[in-house]
Amino acid sequence: MNKLVVISILLLACAIPFHAQTAKDAPVLTKMLNDFLAGVNDPAVHDRFWADDLIYTRSAGVRITKVELMKGMRSSATPKTGDPVVSYFAEDIQIHQYGKTAVVAFKLVSTTTRADGTKTVGNNLNTGVFVKRKGRWQVVAWQSTTVPLPKN
Repeated sequence: MNKLVVISILLLACAIPFHAQTAKDAPVLTKMLNDFLAGVNDPAVHDRFWADDLIYTRSAGVRITKVELMKGMRSSATPKTGDPVVSYFAEDIQIHQYGKTAVVAFKLVSTTTRADGTKTVGNNLNTGVFVKRKGRWQVVAWQSTTVPLPKN
C-alpha cells in the first residue's frame, strides 16, 4: 500500500512540469497588446510595438517587413469626417512564455462604424512572437488569419 502511494506521488510530481505554466510577464504583454490596439492608427505606436527584424504574415497571405509596414502607416490618408471608424480589441488572449520569448495568441475583434450608424464586426485569429531585448518586449513575428463569416 505504501509503495502505491509513493508511486502515485512520484507520478503526480513528474506530471506537474508538463502543465501549462503561467506566463510571468502576461500582465505586461496583455497591457502592451491592448495599448497597441487602442493606438493602432498611430505610426509611433507601431514603431514601438514591432521589432526591426519583424516578419509579418498578413491575413491576405502576404508577408511583409517592418519597413514595409511602417511605409504603409506613414503614407495612409488622414481620416476625414464621415469616414468609417474602426475599433479593435482582443478576446481570448493566451500567452505562453519561454524565458525572454513569449507567444501571444488572441482573437482580434474589429468593429467598423459607418456615418449612418451601421456596424460590421470582423474577427481574426492572431499569433505574435514577442522577444525581450534590453529589457523591452517587441514583436518579431506575427500571423493573422481571417475567421470566415458563418454560412447561413
